[in-house]
Amino acid sequence: MEIVIKLSQFLLSLSLLIILHELGHFIPAKLFKTRVEKFYLFFDIKYSLLKKKIGETEYGIGWLPLGGYVKISGMIDESMDKEQMALPPQPWEFRSKPAWQRLIIMLGGVTVNFILAFIIYIGMTFAYGDLYLNNSEVKDGVWISNPVVEKIGLKTGDKILAVDGNKIKKFDEINEKILLGKEVTVERAGAEQKIALPVDFIDKLLKGVKISIVELRVPFVVTGTEENSPNKTVVQPKDIITSFNGTSIKYADELFALVKEVKGKTVPAIVKRKDKEVAISLTVNDSAKMGIGYAGRLPYDNLEKLGLYHVSKQDYGFFESFPIGIEKGKNQLVGYGKQLKMIFNPKTGAYKGVGGFAAIFNIFPNTWSWEVFWSITALLSIMLGVMNLLPIPALDGGHVMFLLYEMISGKKPSDKFMENAQMVGFVLLITLLLFANGNDIYKAIVGK
Repeated sequence: MEIVIKLSQFLLSLSLLIILHELGHFIPAKLFKTRVEKFYLFFDIKYSLLKKKIGETEYGIGWLPLGGYVKISGMIDESMDKEQMALPPQPWEFRSKPAWQRLIIMLGGVTVNFILAFIIYIGMTFAYGDLYLNNSEVKDGVWISNPVVEKIGLKTGDKILAVDGNKIKKFDEINEKILLGKEVTVERAGAEQKIALPVDFIDKLLKGVKISIVELRVPFVVTGTEENSPNKTVVQPKDIITSFNGTSIKYADELFALVKEVKGKTVPAIVKRKDKEVAISLTVNDSAKMGIGYAGRLPYDNLEKLGLYHVSKQDYGFFESFPIGIEKGKNQLVGYGKQLKMIFNPKTGAYKGVGGFAAIFNIFPNTWSWEVFWSITALLSIMLGVMNLLPIPALDGGHVMFLLYEMISGKKPSDKFMENAQMVGFVLLITLLLFANGNDIYKAIVGK
């Protein structure tokens, strides 16, 4: 059932983005009286799952869910319809329209992607408001359990103050800002110090274990025990370990450090169970394991109930949601632009983390949440818009590049040149597609 929920979210999001992107081309084409021969969700190579012709346009659903397209008459695109292009230009064809109209048609798809993302962020702001943890609330610092992050100098208990000189206001901003940053300012033992991030930091993270850069310090809340655990009958789900071997415990990371010191021993401990303190004994095996599962991440409202952090909740009215939602969209757009820049810089090694359809599929959770669904869809819409603007022939950005050249120089590239450019673009796109999905396969094989 979980895989069905995950797949449903993936296909719904993908279909929504494709249809609206192609509508962005379709609507201005119709407004400028340009004939649209096909409008397809997914690719219909050899055959289609569904199709119906209405007027001059065939609408359908293909079998290959790698995208979608509109086939516009008189345009050199993925259809490579050379027979049509060999005939004299007709008034309803794309090639017969003024350059400014062709430019609007080509920019329509990415324009819709960006508008959609901002509309979603505005809607989410109005519907859900903001639930966040102020960075100032993290008074005991963060938890650093990633060996790669420890090696560059960050330590558990550090208070993350700023990245690249920009003050961190919300805890949830930390990981992304560090990932894209060059220098982190921390407070350690009451003193500020700066830690430089290596150029290949992302590459090091990709080679390491899958652990967040920075984690919130949380209590050790028991979720269950392993089948052969010596503590199977000792602890219960929802127990909170508050003392271990005579030492008070506030956070799970403190317990992990103490467990390493008592390998192969049974020591006294105290757990908080239904608002009562219960004395127990915990056994640690020779590998410094107790066989006890714990809740690594807890919802913010749970953490507030435990008295660890004060969580901020901000609701917005309809008109208030507009500037807030637009700001969120702008931040995501700028952030993705920075990520793309790092991917194209070989020194960072970020290109090794590029994923294909499997990576996108895995972003979606196993449980249905409209808030999460719309958040992911908005991000994917921005990604689709930015990627389509890349000046690669066969992408919208490639067509825009040649149209701008035509408008500036007054010279229209020949059909032969455009056909060759389209083929080069296809080769580049196929190479990128193979690389991205090859990365997915490699990660699946090696387990990273």
